[in-house]
Amino acid sequence: MEYKGIALEGLQRLYAAAVVEVENEKAEMSLEWCDSYGDKVKILSYNLIFDFTQPNQEERVKKVLSFATKEALLEEMQEVAQFFEAH
Repeated sequence: MEYKGIALEGLQRLYAAAVVEVENEKAEMSLEWCDSYGDKVKILSYNLIFDFTQPNQEERVKKVLSFATKEALLEEMQEVAQFFEAH
């Protein structure tokens, strides 16, 4: 099964996050965190992360879809939910 060119076999987690910049460092933060503190940091993008990292695996294996706005991310999340419901 594939979603927009991403093979979904072995998918462990699917989650949304915002990439923020704080003191010249980039970090991935939850959307809830950004709702509370987003006005204090620079939000660089909103991401939908397909995480294939197996338990006890050190190297992170993930595919990321990036969006300029939270609204675009939320729209994509709706599409993904409909995709999984249909398959």
